[in-house]
Amino acid sequence: QLQASGGGLVQAGGSLILSCAASGFTRDDYGIAWFRQAPGKEREGVSCFSFRDGSTIYSHSVKGRFTISSDNARKTVYLQMNSLKPEDTAVYYCAADPTLPRCGSYSIGLYEYDYWGQGTLVTVSS
Repeated sequence: QLQASGGGLVQAGGSLILSCAASGFTRDDYGIAWFRQAPGKEREGVSCFSFRDGSTIYSHSVKGRFTISSDNARKTVYLQMNSLKPEDTAVYYCAADPTLPRCGSYSIGLYEYDYWGQGTLVTVSS
């Protein structure tokens, strides 16, 4: 089970931190990714973190502004979002898969995740 939280309304240039808490997994070496979907647009992969090897990856649109991190003890992955832009407005979802080998471009692309959390809305006003 995945529980996403932390969304809200922020002005452009501001920051938010999203959390994705995992529970019920029997393994502790899974990967968690963040995706987002803006109204009328396709879902977009944002970032990934692997508990297996600590690998991470970011989409070009957020690289340098977003940082993904983890609290291994709490099995939680965080997405620190800085310098937010109106185009970052979307519903953000976290996804997990216990068989993800490591984070790479495929992990925020077409990789099929087994578990999805509910979305959390991020709105960035101009």
